[in-house]
Amino acid sequence: MSVHGNLLGPEPTRLPIDPAESALENGEDPADVAAANPASVIAWATLAEASLAEGASITAYAYARTGYHRGLDQLRRNGWKGFGPIPWSHEPNRAIFRALAALLRASDAIGETDEVERLRSFIEDSDPAAPAALGLT
Repeated sequence: MSVHGNLLGPEPTRLPIDPAESALENGEDPADVAAANPASVIAWATLAEASLAEGASITAYAYARTGYHRGLDQLRRNGWKGFGPIPWSHEPNRAIFRALAALLRASDAIGETDEVERLRSFIEDSDPAAPAALGLT
């Protein structure tokens, strides 16, 4: 890279593999996984999605909000400056998108329309392919 930086914008952010993902894939209870790995975005996203499926919007909102904040922490630790591409195609990034989508759906369920639009913009700005992949279109 030159002394002037990347003139096309920031490099895409690619998160590392979440070690808790294998526990979920092995059928461990997502609540136990989240308790043992509180920084795991995938664990919180999984809990939020399950709560949405049960119609528990407030619980889903709380789980998704936790996943969202844990995801922002991970993004920042991996070079994200609050903007720039977060590729959906990079498998480990999908956890943050799942948490964002769950938070969007839970926000919509409780009537928090400003949050829905903010999250929709965040997802679209991060990767234009993500909304369709998440069923948000």
